[in-house]
Amino acid sequence: MKRTPALLVAPVCLALTLAACSGGDDAASDGPVELTFWHGYTEADGDVLEQIVEDFNASQDDVVISTEVNPWDVIDDTFLPALSAGNGPEIVAMPAERLPVYADRGAFVALDDFYADDEATPDVNPGALDMVTVDGTEYAVPTGFVPLTMFYNTALLDAAGVAVPTTWDEWVTAAQALTVDADGDGTPEQYGLALTDHATVGNGVWPTLFYGNGGAIVEDGEAVVDSPENAETLEFWHDAIAAGKISPTGVDGVSGDGLFSSGRVGMYIAGPWMASIAEENGIDWGIAPIPAGPETQAASAIGVAMALTEQADQAQQEAAQEFFSYFLAREQAVTWSLGSGWPPLRTDVTADEVDENPVVAALTEQAELGRPLLPGVVNSTDVLAAVDSLTQRAMAGEPVDDLLAEAQTTIQAALDD
Repeated sequence: MKRTPALLVAPVCLALTLAACSGGDDAASDGPVELTFWHGYTEADGDVLEQIVEDFNASQDDVVISTEVNPWDVIDDTFLPALSAGNGPEIVAMPAERLPVYADRGAFVALDDFYADDEATPDVNPGALDMVTVDGTEYAVPTGFVPLTMFYNTALLDAAGVAVPTTWDEWVTAAQALTVDADGDGTPEQYGLALTDHATVGNGVWPTLFYGNGGAIVEDGEAVVDSPENAETLEFWHDAIAAGKISPTGVDGVSGDGLFSSGRVGMYIAGPWMASIAEENGIDWGIAPIPAGPETQAASAIGVAMALTEQADQAQQEAAQEFFSYFLAREQAVTWSLGSGWPPLRTDVTADEVDENPVVAALTEQAELGRPLLPGVVNSTDVLAAVDSLTQRAMAGEPVDDLLAEAQTTIQAALDD
């Protein structure tokens, strides 16, 4: 899952009570409670999720879950119309940044009672819980929470005699050593890094950099992007790129992936999928935390969560929560992590327990650095579009102060809408 679906603005009449728009009723039946689960996991992660569902069905006789698999953008386009027609799912998984949109429209059941049971939700990563919280209420169960990380080309670093950087200053110095403009035409054949400036991995690259220098985008429902810290961050990276040509500008996620997988870039911020892309292209890669900024070390985290919809009757709600507890149990947490390639959702699962997958083990050690991207923000798509415009134009050399003021106004308008 790499891309955020476009914002859906379809009218829908959702139920205000559990009885309305429900596909079932609370009456007892002779058979098991049946649930439909929509998700968009279509690769190896989908295979392991399907197996977990099958194992849950086989583990007891009271609940049967049937899955329907579609791309994430198809789920986004069809979810509310299906609920309105009374033929939607009882459980739906989606990228976490979409969750507040649907919670705001009354599509989900609040999971207060579920989260009040400590045995049902043991040791879940606090950042992952923040990710599923809207206005102080948890509306979903996380299925994935992973901080962005730095992939590096070990062959290029070794050839340049460069150590893996741990701070911004070291990062720039390493990038300068890795940048090669053999013909002197001003366009390097090899870049030290590809610093994407728009349309990239959950739009989390620049929030990560803002965090590192003590900045932010939204806090307590208010825009805070126009700050001295963020101005300093934008100026630092513009100057580093302009002076040393250490990264191309105007790079989005797709072109950044291509640059790294072609062996033309030494260092690159990405998610866990980059390991398989690099391997498919014969890149000798390594993985390390994103270097610490002047103030702190942090990484924006992307995530997916599964929610209980208002279509579910009382029996289905209770059945779904049984599955949620099963999914979060230790054995399934390890199985899901290894199969999906995402770090464990439980903080009590150590890197040693998942070391058969080196990417998962590395990301497990970095999990505490993860910060959810815009948790609880309903109009997150508009906010991230404003950040994209800000960062792309700043890296192109437009005045930072003017850009930040413009972004502040746009983001606050999105929050107030």
